[in-house]
Amino acid sequence: MLEKENMLKLARMKMPFGKYAGRVLIDLPEEYLLWFDKQGFPKGELGQLLALCLALKIEGLDEVVKPLKDGHTYRQ
Repeated sequence: MLEKENMLKLARMKMPFGKYAGRVLIDLPEEYLLWFDKQGFPKGELGQLLALCLALKIEGLDEVVKPLKDGHTYRQ
């Protein structure tokens, strides 16, 4: 899941629905992601990205993704 494309999607894709609709995925509150974890993540790519986002936040790695919002490139 820690692929270049997924990191860029977390930094640039916006939440399509709900209380935080329009907010970039990496900027979603951890509590909101924990709620999805308990209730069930949406199916498909969005759910996978939200689960990845939560894992990064739990490990304190979300700050690594945030600079990508500003157009910085990801290097492996």
